[in-house]
Order: sequence, then structure tokens, then C-alpha cells
Amino acid sequence: MSQTMRHRWLLLGACGWVLLILMFASKFISFRTTDDYGEKSIAQSGTLPVPVLGNKVVVATPLPGPEVPAVSVTTNLPSPLPSATDWLDVSEKRLELLSAVCKNASGKTRDPVNKFVMDRIFVCDKHKILFCQTPKVGNTQWKKVLIVLNGDYPTVDEVPEDIVHRHDKNHLRRLSSFTPSEISERLRLYFKFLIVRDPFERLISAFKDKFVENPRFEPWYKTEIAPAIIRRYRRDRRVAAGATAPAAGLRFREFVRYLGDTDGRRRHLDYEFGEAVIHWATYSELCAPCQIGYSAVGHHETLERDVPHILRGAGVEALVEYPAIPPGITRYNRTKVEQYFAGVSGAEVRKLYARYQGDFLLFGYPPPNFLWS
Repeated sequence: MSQTMRHRWLLLGACGWVLLILMFASKFISFRTTDDYGEKSIAQSGTLPVPVLGNKVVVATPLPGPEVPAVSVTTNLPSPLPSATDWLDVSEKRLELLSAVCKNASGKTRDPVNKFVMDRIFVCDKHKILFCQTPKVGNTQWKKVLIVLNGDYPTVDEVPEDIVHRHDKNHLRRLSSFTPSEISERLRLYFKFLIVRDPFERLISAFKDKFVENPRFEPWYKTEIAPAIIRRYRRDRRVAAGATAPAAGLRFREFVRYLGDTDGRRRHLDYEFGEAVIHWATYSELCAPCQIGYSAVGHHETLERDVPHILRGAGVEALVEYPAIPPGITRYNRTKVEQYFAGVSGAEVRKLYARYQGDFLLFGYPPPNFLWS
């Protein structure tokens, strides 16, 4: 009898070890699905909530090929460039998805394009190109491309970094600088494109670039904007009341609270911050993708494969080369996202997602369910 019991306990112990191993492995293994180009990438897991764009519930009909970002453990070997046929298929699927979601959003396609959007669109009349900038998605490199196409410099490597963001010196005209009839003509006839990336990873990039590193020396992000956010969204009122930068140190959770706030406090701050909000404004606010019929949408996660075909679509592939892309730099990094959101509550993540849900839906990014499940 004791021998039988001993065998049973040994069997139970072995099963327990197997379960522990499986639980540990599950953190690194998930179901795979194909990305736009048909390659394997690791999908984000979880139960999808009912999507809402604006005030209307959207039935997100699964169209083929929405982008599924890969985790940081993927290889850094360069991906093979897709053929022209592959790109046409990918581009068509992205634009079909964009059109389908826009049609489900009441009134979005009928709203006029406002000046805020036209200020974001750079014009290259020489080659009939419109580029809508989406900050924290590699816009500096695309500006260099346009500067070269305008004839100011022979190659992108020769464009000085300090010129790129000096709009009084880089000779890049904005769409808003033209007359209404000239604007309509360019929107109708020019090749129009924008580049997007996972919305939450873009917000992390904005926080890191403006409030942590600030490489372009824009002190007002730490001396004016950070303290204003802290005073309203830091739970420790004693610290918040006397917040002054840089000692205050804006926390990512406070940044998330500010962005996900649905009452008038955030709108008041947005107005106070002015142009600075472009770094965390939604793609809809920046580029009006439901009002403007874009010719192409590039994804940051597949930029190496998208760039050649965007340049070809614009008819300039023989005139300029896009700057070299360091291997792996554009890949989606789920580990980084989890680390930044580790101190953010599920309720706060859901509020943030509610604001940026349109960006996820319009461009085929899966909801970050792993952050609240």
C-alpha cells in the first residue's frame, strides 16, 4: 500500500514539474500568424474588446493582411525585399482596411481637412508628392528624402541634421501655405503617403524622446510641459503642488493619465501646449486618413520592405535613396512595451486605448490585450 502511494506522489510531483515548465514556457511562446507580407510573426494575445471609433461601434470585418508586429526576439537578419506584386497586394489590403473602417465611422469622410492637418503635410511640387508627417515614426529621414528631391542636396547623407527640422531653412513647403484651389489640386493629383507604427510604441518613443533624453535640446518639454502634467495627474498632491522640472521627473504613468483623460483637463493642457502635442496626437488628428485619399501607407515595422515600393510609387526610385536602416531597429518590441506599462493599471490602459483605438483599427494593429488581461 505504501509503495502504491509513493508511486502516486511521485507521479503527482512529476506532473507538477511539467505544469511549471509549461507555465514558464508560455511567457515566451504564443500562437503565430502571418503579417502583411505573409511572413511569420508573433501575435499579441488576449480577447478583443468591441471596437469603437468616435461615438459609433465598428464591426471590424477581418480583412486579409493586417499588420501583426513581431516581438524583439526576432532575428535581425534583413528581410528579403518583396516583389512589386507582393507590394501591390499589401498596399491594396492596407488601403481596403483603411477605407472599410472609415466607412463605419459616421461623418469622418465628410469632415473638411483642417489647417492643423495641412500644417503636417509637406509638399514636393517638383515631383508631385505629399508626405504627412507622423512624429516618432522616422519622419526625419523622409524629410531628408524630400529635401534631396527638391534639389537642395545631392544625397540624404549630405543633408545637415540641424537643417531638417528648421522649416525656415529646409525649403519644405507645407500644404497650408497654398491657396484653397492649389490645395484641392494637390490633394487630387499628387502621390500622397504617410508612415504609421504601433500606437502605444509610438507614445513610448515620444515620452522617451521628449521627457527623458531630449536629444534636440527642447528644454520646454521638461521645464513647462512636464510640470503642468505632474500638477494635474500626480496622485501625491504634496509633490505635485511644487513640481518644477527637471527635478520633478515626469513618470510614464502620469503621461498615460494625461493622454487618456476624457474630461476638459486634457483639452485645456493640449491648448496650452500648442504645437508640442503633435508628438502624441492620433494619426486621425495629424493626417486625416478618412478625408484624404492616400496613395500608400507604410508601416514602421516593415519599413525596409515598404520604402523601395513607396519611392517607386512616387516615381522617384532612381532619384534618391532612403537612408540606411540599422538592422532590427524598426521591429516591434513587446518587451519594451510591457516594461513601460508595468506601473500602469488596467483601467488606465483601457482609457488610453479608448483614445487611440481608431489608430489601431485604421491601420490593422491588434489591440494590446496583454496589457490589461
